[in-house]
This record gives sequence, structure tokens and C-alpha cells, in this order.
Amino acid sequence: MNTSTTPPTPRRNSSGLGRDIEILELLGTDDALRSGGLGVSQVAQSTGRDKAVVSRTLATLAESGLVERDDDTLRYLLGPRLYALAAHTASTTLVHASRSILRRLVQSTRETSHLCVLRGGNVLTLLSELSPHDVRTTGWAGTTTAAWRTPSGRALLSDWDEESLARWYEDHGQDRPLVGRFDQSDPSVFPVLDAPPPGNAPVTDLASLLTELDRIREQGYALSDEELEFGVVAASAPITDFTGRIVAAVNVSAPKARIGQRLDALGVFVSRAARELSSRLGASGV
Repeated sequence: MNTSTTPPTPRRNSSGLGRDIEILELLGTDDALRSGGLGVSQVAQSTGRDKAVVSRTLATLAESGLVERDDDTLRYLLGPRLYALAAHTASTTLVHASRSILRRLVQSTRETSHLCVLRGGNVLTLLSELSPHDVRTTGWAGTTTAAWRTPSGRALLSDWDEESLARWYEDHGQDRPLVGRFDQSDPSVFPVLDAPPPGNAPVTDLASLLTELDRIREQGYALSDEELEFGVVAASAPITDFTGRIVAAVNVSAPKARIGQRLDALGVFVSRAARELSSRLGASGV
């Protein structure tokens, strides 16, 4: 989507499709979004086209669901079909772009990286790239873990409102650490803990969850110190799409013996990778 406040320069003698795209770009500007859409006269003036032609074009775009008209204001806005197409594009871009960024994270940190999403109220790891070290943390691809026990889960929840979080916590606040399968070919040197050790659990109830999410919003990343696995630390940061909604989280996990003294620095590094991925999904202001 075009987020510029300056209307696009009219494309004289452009094709019919090009002229339609010009209108969609205009409806995607910040000015159009803030004002709840644009009327036919405004679109015609901004594009330098005949008002009757613009009216017919907008009607055709509305029939296809690419734009919609507010019956009260008679203004046109970007339509649900366009957002659905953009969402599909974002999902595909997320997976493809994440692979290269996860690999770069491994190259830079020498530690295991992951891409995580929220599924069924908890965290599903979609992709993992393993550390080159002989002693390394596990690849969790295909595994679901309790969101309240992981920095990725808390990063994924960090744009929820308090009412939604309260309902979520009632359903999932006591979920076991491993919700789904855990496929590990080699015996783990970092056993999964049934419960966080005393002092290593930032979330113990709804109030502490809200406090932790405030901290994540402020600093841009979430941390875990031997909370889910014995001897393992991790940092996660949220990824947003073109709507500003959090759609995934990037995570780096490592043995505490290697990274424990630099955990906040790792969080800052991971947040930069998350912002890059967000930018690729069309997020603005990242």
C-alpha cells in the first residue's frame, strides 16, 4: 500500500489497468485512510480524469471487492478483497524472506534461530536454522509450546488489548510447556523444564503478564533466561505486517554459557532482524 500523503502523479495515456492501480494507490495514501476514504470528485481531481469515468471505474472496482463505498459518506475505501490478497502475499513473503534472515542471524550470532507464529493460542515454530556449534539449542520446527513460557509467545501477544489477554490467559495461562509434538533426533543436553525455576518466570499470573508485555512494547524484544529449557537463554522480537498487526516473531536461542552475559544485546540484534522482516511485509515506521 502507498502510505505517502502526496497523491500519485497522474499517469497520462496509461493503460486501463494502470489507471485502476493509480486509483487504488490514491485510496491507500495516509490522507485517504485518515479521512475515511475519498469521494468521486476528489479522486477525479487528484488523478486529472473525467468525473464520470472515475465514477464508472470506482463502481467496477467496488463490484470486484477491491474498493468499497461508505453508504453514509459516499466515499470510497480500499476493499476487503484487496486486503485479503495482500495478506496472502504477506504470508508467502514472510516464509521466503524469513529463511534468508534466519540464516543471517545464525551467521552473525552463531546460534540457532527460529520463526514463530501464534496458533491455537500458543506458539508454533515454522522454521529453524541450527547453530554451527556442536553444542547448540534445538530446532523446534513443527513444535508447539506454551506462549506464556516463551519470549516468542509474549512477543506475539504484545499487541493484544487487556480484555483479550484476560480471556487468553484464562484459557492458556496454565498450559504445559510442550503443547504439540517435539521431534528431536539427538538426546537433548538442554532438558525442557516442567515449570520455570523460582525467579526465572516473568509471568506467574495475569498481572505479571501485562507488566511483561508493557516491557516488551517499550524495549522492542522479549527475553527468556532458563525459563523453558535448563541452560538455555533466548531473545524474541515481533514482526508486523502492512496493517501494523503482529503476525510472527523471530527468535534466537543459545546456551546460557555462551550468551547469558549478552542477552540484552542479543535482544537488540534480534529486534533489528524483526524490523527488517516487518519492512518486507509492508509495515511502515519500522
